[in-house]
Amino acid sequence: METTEGERRAVEALQASGIPHVVARHGRVSSLAEAAAARGVDPSQVIKTIVVRRGDDDYLFVLVPGDRTIAWPRLRELLGVNRLSMPDAAVARDVTGYERGTITPFGSLHPWPVIADARVHGLVSIGAGAHGVSATLEASELVRVLGATVADVTDPAPEA
Repeated sequence: METTEGERRAVEALQASGIPHVVARHGRVSSLAEAAAARGVDPSQVIKTIVVRRGDDDYLFVLVPGDRTIAWPRLRELLGVNRLSMPDAAVARDVTGYERGTITPFGSLHPWPVIADARVHGLVSIGAGAHGVSATLEASELVRVLGATVADVTDPAPEA
């Protein structure tokens, strides 16, 4: 598996952060269950990085446990806005430098604000800039180094 530009940026940013982490290259996965198994963690420990549009050229990252989904009313209330949206894949790539499925705050083209759901805790696994590449680290360090706002902004994901 060749190292992509996204992986290089993400891993360099993780290293520069100084927080202990382990990068794993496990190849593409097609589900939360596969990602959790490949990373050796519970699905709730797989952290999805969701890009949310707040306004013109105003985005943020929301860190969501794998088994949960954004609670839009609570997120809007937290941010004091009436409307939020998820940008399409092309816009998300333009504002982060990462394609969907590889997005991470680490090494993003722009340091957008980060909100971490209150359930992001303990040992977690977050994407590292390329398909099939992840970083495992302590959630408290993740929150600290990203300057994340911690809030209850998710609901349980509906069963598939």
